[in-house]
Order: sequence, then C-alpha cells, then structure tokens
Amino acid sequence: MTVFRAAFRGLLWVANSAKATVSAFVLLVIVSAVLYSALEHKGVGDAIWWAVVTASTVGYGDTYPATTGGRIVAGTLITSMVLLVVPLITAHFASKLIVDQDAFRHEEQEEIKENLRRIREAVERLEAASERDSSLRPPAPSDR
Repeated sequence: MTVFRAAFRGLLWVANSAKATVSAFVLLVIVSAVLYSALEHKGVGDAIWWAVVTASTVGYGDTYPATTGGRIVAGTLITSMVLLVVPLITAHFASKLIVDQDAFRHEEQEEIKENLRRIREAVERLEAASERDSSLRPPAPSDR
C-alpha cells in the first residue's frame, strides 16, 4: 500500500467519525505544542497556548516562532487546520443539520426489501397459476 493511499484511508476514517476528528485536532495541537516547545525553548503552558491560538487562526502575536523549525511547525499547523480540520468539522456538523427526516432507517429498508421479495414471489405464483388455468381451458370460439 502506498503512503498516499494509507494517508487517504486515514483521512477518510477521520472524516467519517466525529470522535476521530476531535481526536485528530487534539493530537495535532499537542504534537505542535511539543515541537514548538522543543524548537523555541518555551514552557509547556506557553507552547500549548501558542498551539491553540495558532490552530484557531486567531494569532494574537503575543508568542510566535522565531526559528525556522518553529515557523515550519506553525505553517504546517495553520495549513492543516485551514485545509483539513476546520472543513471536516464543518462538513460533519452540516451533515447532521441536513438530515432527511423522511429517509428510511436501515431496518425499514430491509423490511421493505423483504416485503418486495414476497410480493414478487406471489406475483410469480399467480402468473404460473394463470398460465396453467389458461392451458386447461378450451380455446375460445373465434368470431367470424
């Protein structure tokens, strides 16, 4: 399996689960904070504050990366939030708001399919009985 295929499957998994999306967001903030703390020689509290402010794209400017590595972490965090996490969260909430109340649940769909099978079998039995009956009847006199 290629790296891209694995990344795509992981993204699909995150996109289809609210818990996975939130977990990915928290993990992204924590990893970014740890890297920021190590690269910028900041305390854990300041690093978490920076990661939350940066991830939310508020960017107060009270703390910011000065090293190249810190700037790369910041750019990656901002890009991930803007292009992946925020759209996933928005899509998840939108899909919950736009639910068709008239849509059948899975159990109802299965019941409808079973009823259709029974109807189809009954129609086939009626057609077969009708063919048998028509073959037993004498031919109708032709009108001349």
